[in-house]
Amino acid sequence: MITFKEAYNKVLQYNVNYGTEKVQLKDAVGRVLACDVKADRDFPPFNRATKDGIALSYSAIKNGQNSFKIEAVIPAGNPTIELKDSTSCVEIMTGAVVPNSTNVVVMYEDISIENDIAKLHKTPVLRQNIHLKGSDEPKGATVLGEHTLITAAEVGVLSAVGLANVLVKKLPKITTIATGNELVEVDEVPLAHQIRKSNINSLHAALLQEHIVADSLHLKDNKEAIKKALEIALQTNDVLLLSGGVSKGKFDYLPAVLQELGVKKVFHKVLQRPGKPFWFGVHQATNTVIFSFPGNPASTFANYHIYFKPWLQKSLGLTVSNNYVILNEELDNKGSLTLFLRVKVTFTNGKLLANRIVENGSGDLTSLANCDGFICIAPNNNSYSLGTLVPFIQTRRLL
Repeated sequence: MITFKEAYNKVLQYNVNYGTEKVQLKDAVGRVLACDVKADRDFPPFNRATKDGIALSYSAIKNGQNSFKIEAVIPAGNPTIELKDSTSCVEIMTGAVVPNSTNVVVMYEDISIENDIAKLHKTPVLRQNIHLKGSDEPKGATVLGEHTLITAAEVGVLSAVGLANVLVKKLPKITTIATGNELVEVDEVPLAHQIRKSNINSLHAALLQEHIVADSLHLKDNKEAIKKALEIALQTNDVLLLSGGVSKGKFDYLPAVLQELGVKKVFHKVLQRPGKPFWFGVHQATNTVIFSFPGNPASTFANYHIYFKPWLQKSLGLTVSNNYVILNEELDNKGSLTLFLRVKVTFTNGKLLANRIVENGSGDLTSLANCDGFICIAPNNNSYSLGTLVPFIQTRRLL
């Protein structure tokens, strides 16, 4: 049995690059850029008015001029118009191209207009209210880097540089697999000895948040049937996420079956709770990575977030995030196991404070809906005092 740190590091060592693919811009949110994106023109591409008002030449103001004849109106989206007379002005709308013959934009609030004559109420500053051409980024500059996670902000930039199709990191093909005779479908009425499938649906939902639509299988406790199904699954998937069948029970066939199918066991069993029987391996012939989680709901749920999500982040070239929260109570862990405790997090006086929530062991499914994540409490002969900073594995959006 290995420590949590050893298990975590071993999992990250087996990250896989699945190549690239192009997706439509509308489907790019949540994906990871597979190349640098460069500006195809200056940002902004012209001197742009940032206020509705008038554009004029600062030289006229320096000469003491205060009133200006309006020669024309320039709306956004039209070619610009140059001044015929440097002592005149043009009305200009936000987003319009500022004429080269002008270098000041004065907003309507600072002028009065009568009989097509604009009068200044206060002296403007050179280049005020003008977003200068190329001042954000010059043509050819890298505006988004490879390995950037695409959000709504990045979609705006991708749109501005004309990328209707975006090169992104390819996501792994995944099947989630539940094992056990006791499982029935969600819409069934279970008998007294049965339970509805929950782990596999939680995994499926969690993967959807990563923009992965997984296939799913339910394997009954029959060794030959399990072996036959897994043999096919290994040939057709990049990753298998299994729930159940890895403990010491007489019907926990997975470790033996995976060995018979030529899967390399990286480790089995970790000094942690929940998820002590966690099994991890790689089928080297197909390069399929196997995460085999214990079947208790908290074990499957916790280990998905503790191990699989960082593995996926690293495989996609993202930085694996390390988050921390402040203990809002004193805790002990004088045993040999690393504990992952369910907590509720509050944002108080600029600090993220964690309070342990009441739970009833690894089989307690409902407590998972009440927690924001897990804190990682390593074995320690001393108490974790109030105010201690501890690692935090987030399972839901906090704000």
